[in-house]
Amino acid sequence: MFGTESSLSMFLNTLTPKFYVALTGTSSLISGLILIFEWWYFRKYGTSFIEQVSVSHLRPLLGGVDSSTPSTSNTSNGEADSNRQSVSECKVWRNPLNLFRGAEYNRYTWVTGREPLTYYDMNLSAQDHQTFFTCDSDHLRPADAVMQKAWRERNPQARISAAHEALEVEDCATAFILLAEEEATTIMEAERLFKQALKAGEGCYRRSQQLQHHGTQYEAQHRRDTNVLVYIKRRLAMCSRKLGRTREAVKMMRDLCVFQLMKEFPLLSMFNIHENLLESLLELQNYADVQAVLAKYDDISLPKSATICYTAALLKARAVSDKFSPEAASRRGLSTAEMNAVEAIHRAVEFNPHVPKYLLEMKSLILPPEHILKRGDSEAIAYAFFHLQHWKRVEGALNLLHCTWEGTFRMIPYPLEKGHLFYPYPICTETADRELLPTVFHEVSVYPKKELPFFILFTAGLCSFTAMLALLTHQFPELMGVFAKAFLSTLFAPLNFIMEKVESILPSSLWHQLTRI
Repeated sequence: MFGTESSLSMFLNTLTPKFYVALTGTSSLISGLILIFEWWYFRKYGTSFIEQVSVSHLRPLLGGVDSSTPSTSNTSNGEADSNRQSVSECKVWRNPLNLFRGAEYNRYTWVTGREPLTYYDMNLSAQDHQTFFTCDSDHLRPADAVMQKAWRERNPQARISAAHEALEVEDCATAFILLAEEEATTIMEAERLFKQALKAGEGCYRRSQQLQHHGTQYEAQHRRDTNVLVYIKRRLAMCSRKLGRTREAVKMMRDLCVFQLMKEFPLLSMFNIHENLLESLLELQNYADVQAVLAKYDDISLPKSATICYTAALLKARAVSDKFSPEAASRRGLSTAEMNAVEAIHRAVEFNPHVPKYLLEMKSLILPPEHILKRGDSEAIAYAFFHLQHWKRVEGALNLLHCTWEGTFRMIPYPLEKGHLFYPYPICTETADRELLPTVFHEVSVYPKKELPFFILFTAGLCSFTAMLALLTHQFPELMGVFAKAFLSTLFAPLNFIMEKVESILPSSLWHQLTRI
């Protein structure tokens, strides 16, 4: 033992300062090359090469399970190119499943004292109402002239008073709509007012339909009456859905979808009635009809939504989720059905990466806003608020999502300017979501940026440390040699202490034989 110490001490004393300079310089160069390669690989593939090798090859040998590694998915460039051209970056859409102001949003305010809607969101709704329910020919009907002013009022009580004033003139469909949305305190009361609005709206629609070809003025009036009629029927269907009459709601929504396809008014496409239909069909667990609706609307020529992408993923997951096991999948690999489910989740996560945290209840839900930003936090809240129960109903679906969504997110092209299955993720979503969502009691979810892998950070630190040692050794070779000897002596001090204790305990003959071995 003492001979080993003396030989080590002699070796350290014979080392020259040039050796320390060469040693630290070489290690700095090697770690720098590793860092450059790791950074290039991460920029190109979105993951660390060392981490990928350790996960793919070393972990299985050690008996570990990689539950988040997804299968790769291929898609045609035509879909991505079509989406880049057809979808604007930060267009705000009306929430197809928006709640009722009086019966739901105001009730939340009464209970909690919080305002669930932002001024920006309500202002957008006011603009929508003016677009849907007013036209240049309102002066032809006195009640509509009153309502044109009502929709521009910012004070809710002033709007409600104006609606009552319009009803004193005649039965006005838009006045009933305003009262159903803002004055009714229950869904049943809102439904009653919407039925009155439907009766008045159908009469106006029939009259304007006969006069629509008599001039531009009457054509605009007929377009407005069509929007009013569609809006009333859609809200009536939503009332039926909320009151538990789901089959009745599905029938009304199907009729509306047919009506929407028959009419060529551009505003009708803003209602997205098929998303209401999908949610109602999921409630009935009529998955065959859900698949049929998806086949009709999940087309590259139409703007995607979280409802479309995540409902498609739910149907694919439903086929395998009840028997899915991460451990079994890691041993035998993914089956074709499991691969299809993972690819569908990959597609959904790339479209809106905020949704999984709400579905997995890793982040608390709030009431959805009246407008949503596709691919943003607002859309994720609106989707999860209504569809979380459908995911829970499918056995194992949330478990499959939990096991795969982080892995699929790591496969999304990085940086964000790249797109794979969809057009590049818009960088303006955070700003728009902060306008749409109440930031007072909700932390807005931003695009979950990919964290640098541990090995890149470790290599960067190692490279910096060795580069600093190389510089110090070059400047102060003798002093660094003393430090190196002191460091090695300190490093081996615990070992020397243990060896001394072992020598004092064991017989000298036994220790002599062990050292000879």
